[in-house]
Amino acid sequence: MAVKYTKSYLDRLENLFASSAFILRYEKGNFKSGYCILKDNKVVIVNKYYTLEGKINTLIDIIKEIGFKPQDFSDKKNQDFLSELQQTTLAL
Repeated sequence: MAVKYTKSYLDRLENLFASSAFILRYEKGNFKSGYCILKDNKVVIVNKYYTLEGKINTLIDIIKEIGFKPQDFSDKKNQDFLSELQQTTLAL
């Protein structure tokens, strides 16, 4: 599965965060990398002015950095999506 730059693909990525212990927020700020991860509070903040493509690429980077695992999710759709995402992004 290739990375798609669509609103529905962004929704699927956001759904991974909604199903995890992390809270995803879009805020304005002076982030050097475009995002900030507060691991102790389990909050992820992404620059709200990013384009759709920028948000998707950023969320994929964050998922890699946090290290989500398919078995961390109870929903089979999220498990499958994360597995496909990991296979796709490892090939990049």
